[in-house]
Amino acid sequence: MKKILITGATGFIAQNLIKKSLALDYLVRGITRKPIDFGNYSNLKFFFIDNINSKEKLNKALQGIDCIVHCAGKTNLSSNADNFKLINVQFTKNLAECALKAGVKRFIFLSSIKVNGESTTKANKIKVFNYNDEPNPQDSYAISKKEAEKLLQDIALKTGLEVVIVRLPLVYGSGVKGNLKRLIKLIKLRVPLPFKKIKNKRSYIGIDNVIDLLIRCIEHPNAVGKIFLASDGKDLSTPELMNLIASAMNRSIKFFSFPIGLLKFLGFIFKKQNEVDRLVGSLQIDNSYTKKTLDWSPPISVEEGIRRMVQGK
Repeated sequence: MKKILITGATGFIAQNLIKKSLALDYLVRGITRKPIDFGNYSNLKFFFIDNINSKEKLNKALQGIDCIVHCAGKTNLSSNADNFKLINVQFTKNLAECALKAGVKRFIFLSSIKVNGESTTKANKIKVFNYNDEPNPQDSYAISKKEAEKLLQDIALKTGLEVVIVRLPLVYGSGVKGNLKRLIKLIKLRVPLPFKKIKNKRSYIGIDNVIDLLIRCIEHPNAVGKIFLASDGKDLSTPELMNLIASAMNRSIKFFSFPIGLLKFLGFIFKKQNEVDRLVGSLQIDNSYTKKTLDWSPPISVEEGIRRMVQGK
């Protein structure tokens, strides 16, 4: 029986990974900073750790574990650099050191495509992000993720810990928050939207495809020491994404033309610059290395993933 530990057990990705792991009859332990009720399973146990420096509790949680999937992390972009460093770097370091002491073999780290950069645009002369790109993190969050990656890679070189890094773009699915949740609300209002001129392309990945990839990383021998970029493999413009969401809701949506420069200006005025940049900018991922190395393909299409998200499945 595979024995895994999942951090950030109350999070969106971790919750779905726990469900899949239980279905595969893994022995699962979860680390959480707040109490959680997941039902009664004989092969599931949670460890409540409110202090990231409590190595005593980490050591106890890691006894007998084969593989860690490190989902926990600070993602709130309004947070400061110290908070990102504390949660995303220091906790990762503590976890890796305790993992070595406990004899854990594999450490899967959920990183972000923001380590590669913020966008793939003609201005940046980058058409698509690849796994072997020179990192170009732009904000405190991305910098902290890159620092954690480097820390784990250094530990792996010295100790033989099997480190696997997965850089994710925006993950969608039932229960998603942030920009996608706001887009869904806009579509429900049935009001025309000023996105007709947007011709961007962005890579996304559905939660079912994320979980399928993580299971492959847990089990596949070729995953060791690699950096994987993940996506559904079908890039969408903002209007295309919204049309798919509307279609899954059995609704139609109308767009009208509005100057993109003015959209960006309004985003600046109302302190929504990041949100507007994601609506109008491009971010494309080449996942071919991931597919080839792991003999993997996303099992769920974008259309089906969007339908599941909208219908709460």
